[in-house]
Amino acid sequence: MTVSVRPLSPVLGAEVTGIDLNGGIDAATFSVLHHAFLEHLVLVFPGQHLRAGPQEAFSRWWGQPSVLPYLAAHAVDGHPAVLRVENVGKAATVTEHWHFDSAYFERPPTVSILAAQSLPAVGGDTMWANQYVAYDALSDGMKGLLDPLLACFAGSVADADGVRQEVLTPHPLARTHPETGRRALAVCRPGTSMPCIEGLTKAESLPLLGFLYDHASRPDFVYRHQWSPGDVVMWDNRCTIHYAVHDYDDAERTLHRVTIEGSGD
Repeated sequence: MTVSVRPLSPVLGAEVTGIDLNGGIDAATFSVLHHAFLEHLVLVFPGQHLRAGPQEAFSRWWGQPSVLPYLAAHAVDGHPAVLRVENVGKAATVTEHWHFDSAYFERPPTVSILAAQSLPAVGGDTMWANQYVAYDALSDGMKGLLDPLLACFAGSVADADGVRQEVLTPHPLARTHPETGRRALAVCRPGTSMPCIEGLTKAESLPLLGFLYDHASRPDFVYRHQWSPGDVVMWDNRCTIHYAVHDYDDAERTLHRVTIEGSGD
């Protein structure tokens, strides 16, 4: 079959058909996918019903899959890089805000790949926002202000025994994508995920961070995905932020996730 790529919105997202991820891909197919990925930032492969083994194999085309010992309890048997993402309830969810994955890691992941296993009858959409266009839409004066600044990203990491330690890691507020050379905003929720700008107080930082957070998720920068059975969705963590909507109460929603290790800012 011939691989087909169809844009899903004017700013990001494309549907890819004519491919069977369970059967694996070759170098020529990866070249097509890689080009589409850099252009559209989010790729949707409908109706794949992807198994854990082929998902792990597909992920290796994009880099080294992340394996974190403290998340071993969530891994699919025999596939330590494939993690189950299940409904933990709205109060406990940590993804219902705009963010890029593991922003507080010294080297945040580059790519994430989700494969739907079970879905609620309705709801559970995921949104992505293009941070290239968010940066491009800023004034030249704001770009000049942001370009040298580092934001502090907060989170916690755990050792192999599960002992967690709070960390605060600086990263550029405007990052350069290592493959495209384009500039993109890098923002998360101010005050919690992103408490301050390095060298500034919280009081000085929060007004600017709040503006950037609201700006980064403008509706015209966003693609909203309504999940269908068997969907596989992958995104570029270096130039997008995303928001997982928890509007499905206690309905079952399970996805399998692989993330690709980062290589630095």
